[in-house]
Amino acid sequence: MNRHHVLASLLGLVIAAAFCQAQSFVLDLPRSSQHALISQRVGITDITINYHRPLVNGRKVWGGLVPYGQVWRAGANENTTITFTDPVTIEGKPLDKGSYGLHMIPGESEWTVIFSKNSTSWGSFTYNQAEDALRVTVKPQATDLHEALTYDFAQVKPDSSVVTLAWERIAVPFTVGVNTKELVAENLHRQLRGLAQYSWDGWDDAAHYLLDSNVHLDEALQYEDKSIQNEERFENLVTKSLILDALGRKEDASTVRDKALAKAMPLQLHIYARQLQAQKKQDEAFAIFRSNYKKYPNEWFVHTGMARVYSAQGDFENAAKEMETALASAPDQQKSYVDGLVRRLQAKEDINK
Repeated sequence: MNRHHVLASLLGLVIAAAFCQAQSFVLDLPRSSQHALISQRVGITDITINYHRPLVNGRKVWGGLVPYGQVWRAGANENTTITFTDPVTIEGKPLDKGSYGLHMIPGESEWTVIFSKNSTSWGSFTYNQAEDALRVTVKPQATDLHEALTYDFAQVKPDSSVVTLAWERIAVPFTVGVNTKELVAENLHRQLRGLAQYSWDGWDDAAHYLLDSNVHLDEALQYEDKSIQNEERFENLVTKSLILDALGRKEDASTVRDKALAKAMPLQLHIYARQLQAQKKQDEAFAIFRSNYKKYPNEWFVHTGMARVYSAQGDFENAAKEMETALASAPDQQKSYVDGLVRRLQAKEDINK
């Protein structure tokens, strides 16, 4: 687009604004295409779209108001911008963190989505392809009527989301990917240089994240050792045993797990046994339920654990008796739940399934 075409387009814009609706370059007045801001966090990465929302207003949009084959501002008024707080991928192609002018080239069967390093212009009138950071091609889709242009985030996952522009009866999606696991691992280095380094739970939380993500397990073990140095507790010893187990160090894991169980309070033991059940480690869970029952017979939840042992054996009579004992001294907020377990056992239903 040469200088004369740019000036003509800008002049047309000013004239259209003057005749379509009262607007001002010096006053804050309502605009026909109203401002919108939408943001989505994916992992620890924030994605923000800043745009204006033109209306269909009875007009032919695609191939009319918005011509095919020409660069379009993907909104109205100033640049539509999209900001990423971390590096991402767009349709699998890398894009660095930062703010970009978002432009599109519509087509009847294929669209080009453009991320421009220039994010401070008015519309696409001064768009320059040399400033492109990235271009991707995507397929438009039919959609329900959207009177106002809309951006939305769909299919939100821990490491990706689909951004969709929808206007009139056309939707244009593109996928944003984030390397969440590696970004969090890197971010933990910074966080653990702050106040979090002086508590046991900061290091434990960091180690647990790496363990759950199955990344940097050697580093997770280092984090857990620092947690234990700050304060040795049941929680961080259990986490350490899980990390050692994941590293294939089974004997070391067993030693640390025994040490953790020796430090545990009865409720911690009960919760740990329930976690083992969720992991399909029933025999280990039942061993803890039995041990808890012998050591702490006056705790109401200990009887629920023993009821689960009897239930697994098919001894529903004794299971129901244990659960009734638990019901008698359970806190008010737990009584409804425990009563439901009593009824299931009376009906000879295994409460472990």
